Amino acid sequence: METSAVNKDLSTIHSSVSGLFQQPVSPEEWKQYALSQEQLDFFKKNGYLSGVKILTDEQVDQLNDELKKMVNPASPGNGLFYEYHGNESQDPDKVLFHALGAWRIAPGFHDILWAPAFRMAAYQLLGGTFRQFHDQLFYKPAGHGGVVAWHQDYSYWTWTKPMKHLTCWVALDDANEENGCLYYIPKSQQWGLLPITGLAGDMLAVKEVLNDEQKKEFENRIPNIIKKGYASFHHPLMMHGSYENRSSRPRRATVLNVIRDGVVSNMANANQDLGGFPVIPQDTPMNGQFFPVLFDAEKELGSLVSKIPTLKGQ
Repeated sequence: METSAVNKDLSTIHSSVSGLFQQPVSPEEWKQYALSQEQLDFFKKNGYLSGVKILTDEQVDQLNDELKKMVNPASPGNGLFYEYHGNESQDPDKVLFHALGAWRIAPGFHDILWAPAFRMAAYQLLGGTFRQFHDQLFYKPAGHGGVVAWHQDYSYWTWTKPMKHLTCWVALDDANEENGCLYYIPKSQQWGLLPITGLAGDMLAVKEVLNDEQKKEFENRIPNIIKKGYASFHHPLMMHGSYENRSSRPRRATVLNVIRDGVVSNMANANQDLGGFPVIPQDTPMNGQFFPVLFDAEKELGSLVSKIPTLKGQ
């Protein structure tokens, strides 16, 4: 199958549909993708881990070609997105393209869920078998890309429980302070769950819900400077955001959000409109068509399971 946008709903296929990502054929081949214990310890302490190579330049180019098509609201298949915002910015002079569900539409964005380096890292950081939750696309055009305000991912996911989630942010362009890279506040995953203050409006609205100590720690925010094809992973309570694109080049990214096997629906605690997401009855396991297993350690690693370090109890 050619890696181009198609009309078929690819969420019905729970394996790679193209040759974009070569899969390991033995447990030994997985070892090359394993994070070190030092990397796991850094994530546990700070709530994030950056600099994990996920994509080759050729794979990045393919995804950007697909993204270019999907930015067009009239593109075939766009009706399959859970959410589609041609411009989610509240500033009419800024643009923030944001869409959820590209894995259903374009083979490359479908198959990145099966990228070996992503799957291994996510398994290690979550500590067990995990499933697809949902993906996201972000595009900030050169010169006028809007902000993504400071927030915690799980504040938007309280319709699921328990909190066993992980976010993987994949750069499709080199990202730095000039073109609107992600920022993290190290150790902010320890703050607990905070109220939603908006995703695309006032960048600093979150300060309204921070206590004095958190406001001090807020000043320790650091830019997640990252090369295209590399990823950062973060905890569901990590406080993060990104400023506007002031550069002459775009800032594109895809985000892969995953959950431990066993997470269930908690629709009784939904705090916002879920758009086109499938409605899962209360306390029903998140599985089936839209939440496929992406990594089963016993199946993929066999006897090597005990030799690959993980963060247990995440």
